[in-house]
Amino acid sequence: MTPAARKLRATRMSAEERREQVLVAAVAEFAKRGLAGTSTEAIAARAGISQPYLFRLFGSKRELFLATVRRCFENVAAAFAAAAEGRTGDDALAAIGASYEKLIADRENLLVQLHMYAACDDPVVRDCVREGFRRLYRQVEEISGVPPSRLAAFFAAGMLCNLAAALELEEVDEPWAHALRDRRSLFG
Repeated sequence: MTPAARKLRATRMSAEERREQVLVAAVAEFAKRGLAGTSTEAIAARAGISQPYLFRLFGSKRELFLATVRRCFENVAAAFAAAAEGRTGDDALAAIGASYEKLIADRENLLVQLHMYAACDDPVVRDCVREGFRRLYRQVEEISGVPPSRLAAFFAAGMLCNLAAALELEEVDEPWAHALRDRRSLFG
């Protein structure tokens, strides 16, 4: 085997590894432009693959977006589980809330999440987002054991955190911004 052939063979990835590489690229691209504004060409270029290969892996741009949505929810669920390990009640909610604030500090994670809500005009996307949110809600409900009214307040606080992060309120020195960005008491 020639050195060039060995190098090519060493850099080959399985379809699953390529799917992962494409998902990472898709998060970055969908964070910038959302479902409607993102081209599969840009995602393929970022992933270092051809556009036809992207379609072979995911079938369509919408299917790739749905995979990205699912990945987003999986990442949040994993962070919540790790943060709440061994905790219940408001103690669990406080730990989960702190982990969520770290997640949305990553602007790509935050923007993909906002774009997935914005894309809910598409019924297939809406069903996928509903299912992801339902699972997340059930997870927090199971972990914490708090009543539905407390869960609703917890998730409302999370949406307020999304807003504060999206607006980069840390940079705004005005009373209304101070009130909204002081999230320390929202989760616990």
